[in-house]
Amino acid sequence: MTETRLNVDIYSDIACPWCFIGKRRFERAVAALPFGENIDVKWHAFQLDPSAPEHFEGSGADYFVKERGMPAEQIEGMLDHVSTQAAAEGLSFDMASVRPTNSFTALRLLALAKDRGLGDTMKEVLLSAHFEKGVDTGNIQELQLIADSVGLDPAESAEVLAGERYGQEVRADGVRGRELGVSGVPFFVLEDKYGISGAQPSEVFEQALRQVWDEISTTTQTLQPIGAASPDGEACGPQGCN
Repeated sequence: MTETRLNVDIYSDIACPWCFIGKRRFERAVAALPFGENIDVKWHAFQLDPSAPEHFEGSGADYFVKERGMPAEQIEGMLDHVSTQAAAEGLSFDMASVRPTNSFTALRLLALAKDRGLGDTMKEVLLSAHFEKGVDTGNIQELQLIADSVGLDPAESAEVLAGERYGQEVRADGVRGRELGVSGVPFFVLEDKYGISGAQPSEVFEQALRQVWDEISTTTQTLQPIGAASPDGEACGPQGCN
């Protein structure tokens, strides 16, 4: 008898704080399930802001004020809320040190890591570097150090970082996500059938995974809300994070 596997596709960006928080909440749900080892996760790129500059001189708050025209008070409240929620998940966000940058190159590096069986590790390291360590994740030298730290071949990662390799794959992920109706991340797709939007509480993820485990089917082609998942779960969109 073929072993049952539950497939989960996660659309996210490494420059999205709710993607890191949602990752932790999802992981807690998986760890609580007796079939957690039978859940296969595949990361997909969904770049929130393709127009973002490669480098921006200033903080994340400065970027949203200057480039997006958002009120400083609104940004301060948003960052405080995100940091509080992150701390509750054991994450140490340093929002004042976050370096605004274009995430495309980092997402290409992540695509390489996925091909080499290191996707989960690379995703974690990139998110931590961006939100906890103040690393400029748009800087090729910094990304090379990250690639070396997770065990990628130095020559291959250098080739990827210096060129356009995996650019097509990153763009294709974004196109597929938009076809599914993804407009903000994180976004979780269970068995190509159910969609969960935002960094929902761990209990919501657990309930959804249990439900799908009991009724695994790949016949439905349109995504449906599942369980107690709220349609307005906290997420990041092109104009910022709620």
